[in-house]
Amino acid sequence: MANKKTRKVRVAAKARPKAKAQKNPKSATTQTQPMPKSVAGVNRSEGIRLFKVAGRPTKEQFRLVYGEKGPLMTWDQRAAAGVPAKKFQAALAEKSGSRPSKAAGRNKAARPARTAKKSARTPEATANVFDQIPATPNTGN
Repeated sequence: MANKKTRKVRVAAKARPKAKAQKNPKSATTQTQPMPKSVAGVNRSEGIRLFKVAGRPTKEQFRLVYGEKGPLMTWDQRAAAGVPAKKFQAALAEKSGSRPSKAAGRNKAARPARTAKKSARTPEATANVFDQIPATPNTGN
């Protein structure tokens, strides 16, 4: 039975002519034109760009450089305060005393030194593993 069904499906698939792709000139022109950007989207992308230029500072770093309202300010307000995004890292270095590194979270001195590869377990530790497991009666449940 299964062979008859599959044979019918194969014959039906071969009998159908392939559909030709229709050209639609209107859809081609709409796909190449960029979508109009909203004012909010343009402002947001500019703010993100300036945030990257400033070195992706934390809220605490904004407070250190611009004061308590630093994280709430726009980049235009921060530039008016005297420190634009391009000068942020220099201003932060002056305020904190040193320029933070890119890997500030990873301190090499805090990690323990690498030691040689750990040796294999001793035979005494691995020999009697089954002795440590309590025996339970096998009731078949």
